[in-house]
Amino acid sequence: MLTDNNKIEKMKILAIEKVTEGIIAEQFKPHLKNEALKIWEYYKNGIVREIYFTKNDHTAVIMLECKDESEAELCLSELPMVKEGLIGFTILPLVAYEGFERLFEK
Repeated sequence: MLTDNNKIEKMKILAIEKVTEGIIAEQFKPHLKNEALKIWEYYKNGIVREIYFTKNDHTAVIMLECKDESEAELCLSELPMVKEGLIGFTILPLVAYEGFERLFEK
Protein backbone atom coordinates (compact mmCIF):
# COMPACT_ATOMS: atom_id res chain seq x y z
CA MET A 1 0.00 0.00 0.00
CA LEU A 2 1.46 3.38 -0.99
CA THR A 3 0.61 6.79 0.39
CA ASP A 4 0.74 10.06 -1.53
CA ASN A 5 4.44 10.47 -0.81
CA ASN A 6 5.20 6.88 -1.97
CA LYS A 7 5.98 5.58 1.51
CA ILE A 8 4.88 2.02 2.18
CA GLU A 9 1.97 2.11 4.60
CA LYS A 10 2.15 -0.39 7.44
CA MET A 11 -0.76 -2.37 8.78
CA LYS A 12 -1.35 -3.60 12.29
CA ILE A 13 -1.03 -7.34 12.79
CA LEU A 14 -2.02 -9.14 15.98
CA ALA A 15 0.02 -12.28 16.69
CA ILE A 16 -1.03 -14.72 19.40
CA GLU A 17 1.46 -17.33 20.55
CA LYS A 18 0.59 -21.02 20.49
CA VAL A 19 2.89 -23.48 22.22
CA THR A 20 3.69 -26.60 20.23
CA GLU A 21 1.94 -29.64 21.65
CA GLY A 22 4.12 -31.68 24.01
CA ILE A 23 6.55 -28.87 24.83
CA ILE A 24 7.34 -28.40 28.53
CA ALA A 25 8.46 -25.24 30.32
CA GLU A 26 12.05 -26.43 30.77
CA GLN A 27 12.55 -26.48 27.00
CA PHE A 28 12.10 -22.69 26.81
CA LYS A 29 14.84 -21.76 29.30
CA PRO A 30 17.88 -21.97 26.97
CA HIS A 31 16.16 -19.62 24.49
CA LEU A 32 14.68 -16.92 26.73
CA LYS A 33 17.50 -14.38 26.42
CA ASN A 34 17.87 -14.74 22.63
CA GLU A 35 14.10 -14.48 22.22
CA ALA A 36 14.06 -11.24 24.23
CA LEU A 37 17.00 -9.88 22.21
CA LYS A 38 15.19 -10.52 18.91
CA ILE A 39 11.97 -8.96 20.18
CA TRP A 40 14.00 -5.96 21.38
CA GLU A 41 15.56 -5.64 17.89
CA TYR A 42 12.08 -5.69 16.33
CA TYR A 43 10.85 -3.15 18.90
CA LYS A 44 13.73 -0.75 18.12
CA ASN A 45 13.01 -1.10 14.39
CA GLY A 46 9.29 -0.32 14.79
CA ILE A 47 8.10 -3.82 13.87
CA VAL A 48 6.91 -4.87 17.34
CA ARG A 49 4.81 -2.01 18.71
CA GLU A 50 3.41 -3.72 21.82
CA ILE A 51 3.93 -7.05 23.54
CA TYR A 52 2.07 -8.62 26.43
CA PHE A 53 1.55 -11.90 28.23
CA THR A 54 -1.94 -13.06 29.11
CA LYS A 55 -2.47 -13.11 32.86
CA ASN A 56 -3.71 -16.67 33.24
CA ASP A 57 -1.56 -18.77 30.94
CA HIS A 58 1.39 -16.50 30.03
CA THR A 59 0.63 -16.56 26.29
CA ALA A 60 2.51 -13.90 24.31
CA VAL A 61 0.35 -11.40 22.45
CA ILE A 62 2.24 -9.15 20.03
CA MET A 63 1.10 -6.12 18.04
CA LEU A 64 3.26 -5.73 14.94
CA GLU A 65 3.39 -3.12 12.20
CA CYS A 66 4.28 -4.71 8.87
CA LYS A 67 3.51 -4.07 5.22
CA ASP A 68 1.38 -7.23 5.13
CA GLU A 69 0.68 -10.61 6.71
CA SER A 70 3.59 -12.23 4.84
CA GLU A 71 6.10 -9.80 6.34
CA ALA A 72 4.71 -10.50 9.81
CA GLU A 73 5.02 -14.26 9.24
CA LEU A 74 8.61 -13.81 8.08
CA CYS A 75 9.55 -11.71 11.12
CA LEU A 76 7.96 -14.14 13.55
CA SER A 77 9.65 -17.09 11.85
CA GLU A 78 13.00 -15.54 12.82
CA LEU A 79 12.26 -15.71 16.55
CA PRO A 80 14.51 -18.30 18.23
CA MET A 81 11.65 -20.20 19.84
CA VAL A 82 9.82 -20.44 16.52
CA LYS A 83 13.01 -21.66 14.81
CA GLU A 84 13.35 -24.34 17.51
CA GLY A 85 9.75 -25.46 16.97
CA LEU A 86 8.68 -24.57 20.51
CA ILE A 87 6.01 -22.06 19.51
CA GLY A 88 4.07 -20.75 16.55
CA PHE A 89 1.68 -17.84 16.13
CA THR A 90 -1.86 -17.22 15.02
CA ILE A 91 -1.58 -14.11 12.84
CA LEU A 92 -4.53 -11.77 12.55
CA PRO A 93 -4.30 -8.76 10.19
CA LEU A 94 -6.37 -5.88 11.55
CA VAL A 95 -8.33 -3.15 9.78
CA ALA A 96 -9.84 0.04 11.15
CA TYR A 97 -13.18 -0.20 12.92
CA GLU A 98 -15.93 0.92 10.57
CA GLY A 99 -18.83 0.90 13.04
CA PHE A 100 -18.79 4.64 13.65
CA GLU A 101 -20.09 5.17 10.10
CA ARG A 102 -23.45 3.89 11.33
CA LEU A 103 -23.72 7.00 13.51
CA PHE A 104 -23.83 9.20 10.44
CA GLU A 105 -26.07 7.17 8.12
CA LYS A 106 -29.18 8.90 6.91
